[in-house]
Amino acid sequence: MTSSSTRRVAAIDCGTNSIRLLVADVGPDGPLREVDRRTKIVRLGQGVDRTGELAPEALERTLAASREYARVVAELGATRVRFVATSATRDARNRDAFHDGVLAAVGVEPEVVSGDEEALLSFTGATSGTATQHPGPYLVVDLGGGSTELVLGTATPDAALSLDVGSVRLTERHLRSDPPTEDEIAAARADVRAALDEAAAVVPLGKTATLVGLAGSITTVTAHALGLPSYLRERVHGATFTPDQVLAACDDLLHRTREERLALGFMHPGRADVIGAGALVWSEVVTRVRDDVAAAGGRLAEVVTSESDILDGIALSMA
Repeated sequence: MTSSSTRRVAAIDCGTNSIRLLVADVGPDGPLREVDRRTKIVRLGQGVDRTGELAPEALERTLAASREYARVVAELGATRVRFVATSATRDARNRDAFHDGVLAAVGVEPEVVSGDEEALLSFTGATSGTATQHPGPYLVVDLGGGSTELVLGTATPDAALSLDVGSVRLTERHLRSDPPTEDEIAAARADVRAALDEAAAVVPLGKTATLVGLAGSITTVTAHALGLPSYLRERVHGATFTPDQVLAACDDLLHRTREERLALGFMHPGRADVIGAGALVWSEVVTRVRDDVAAAGGRLAEVVTSESDILDGIALSMA
């Protein structure tokens, strides 16, 4: 039951690799209360980097999940729904088919948000949770399938940029072997480093006090760093590491075969083929931020993982 000052809302985040749902009770001043949270790997961005279009089979997987989520939303009595779509649909020529399909499935229009809006929602979600137990400024990194958002701030964002590097995009572009070859890894690293050079011109990475990582690639790396036998959200949320601990976990996942990754009890089957690229992106971000902080005379001591992310930000935007 919700009080007269709260409302039950549903947030849907449709990214390049997964579509996720959060149903929560939110008030005008207090934190949200989670009612239901779930994820499906649908790989909407399959081939978009190469073809510029959403593949029919990827679109159908996504719309089937959207119809399932619509049933959950109705059963739980959410009074407002916000459906946010990110990198894959920003890039696709046939995004009208996605728009019309989601409207029919869910009854609301999907918002294809800009990279800046995506960054703001991610920052709001992350700083509503565990991040504020650590010193600011926070560099919040939302590492998705098609893009990676960087946003720096304390109470509010001060600088942000969306980069066209992500786990699905880099896997399709570079990491085609199983396990990836050293030449493939070098080419992928060059892409990420060029993107981070671009980011550093806009976002002063050296001002970071706490680096906060969000989304499936980073939470999976975190589960590996923790040595979890299965995925335990309550252990992953708020987990804190040194940069060297994160880099070691990333390197291990990057060099494993798909079958070796699948054997890990915490690994989602739909993420096993792209987690190497996700780990590579995260390792490059951690390294660059550590080095820029050191160059500014500081020391990056903490890398924090948050399960509060863009979904929480979308829900809070409806308070």
